[in-house]
Amino acid sequence: MVALDGVSFTVGRGEICGLIGPNGSGKTTLFNCISRIYRCQRGSIEFEGKSLLGQPRRATAGLGIGRTFQNLALFRRMTVRENILVGRHCRMRSSFLDHALRLPLVRREEAEAGREADALIDFLALGAVQHAPVDSLSFGTQKRVELARALAGAPKFLLLDEPAGGLNHSEVDALRDLICTIRDRFHTTVLLVEHHMNLVMRISDRVIALDFGRKIADGTPAEVQVHPDVARAYLGTGAESTPDLGTGAPSAPDPGTRAPSAPDLGTGAPSAPDLGTGAPGAPGAHVGAA
Repeated sequence: MVALDGVSFTVGRGEICGLIGPNGSGKTTLFNCISRIYRCQRGSIEFEGKSLLGQPRRATAGLGIGRTFQNLALFRRMTVRENILVGRHCRMRSSFLDHALRLPLVRREEAEAGREADALIDFLALGAVQHAPVDSLSFGTQKRVELARALAGAPKFLLLDEPAGGLNHSEVDALRDLICTIRDRFHTTVLLVEHHMNLVMRISDRVIALDFGRKIADGTPAEVQVHPDVARAYLGTGAESTPDLGTGAPSAPDPGTRAPSAPDLGTGAPSAPDLGTGAPGAPGAHVGAA
């Protein structure tokens, strides 16, 4: 079985890029390849002009790649603030010995991490629950905690896996504004996996569509909306009409929507995607097929 087959694309620095496709099309697998959870058998994945394939998983966050997950991946018995501080660890340079001796570097880094955590708690309106254990919170609040933890690592490239699952239309509008604010405030490039087509088409600079592990469309939202292969992927072989990918009435369900029971406010590829999230003047990222 091939999960991803010759997928190749580039995400430019500062873009919000939507990644769509029916269930099982390879979207989360692609995320897992980029973040080094999975190892691809061939191809390349480059970030800021450097290959990720030789990097250990633990180095991904330090390189500037952050992500959220479709299924929560928090330390559930730790508090909100403690989870966010964990996300800052990749930016700390003190060693085990430094901590054992409580050297000045340790105190400086801990103070800086605390300030960053406090800023993210304010930014994502988590102040009222910052000292609460994560497992006592609602699913939607936990997703915000996971987003805060991802941002704590100061990512240049942020992977969001289905952040709008289960949200109502006003909450989706708020999420759209939040993602744009994150891109502008933190100078972060965003790759967004989402089934909520209205959100994807309204927020994305570019959209990439997958089906059965292959890229079937890559272009502006308007171009992808009318692409015949996208229509076939969502409506079936021989479909003659174009699916409503973000242009229908708000009450209409989006194609392929997979909503969990509670709001999801947070969170692939043998060939190398360009994950262009570098600092100004730096090259972006690239995923390409061999």
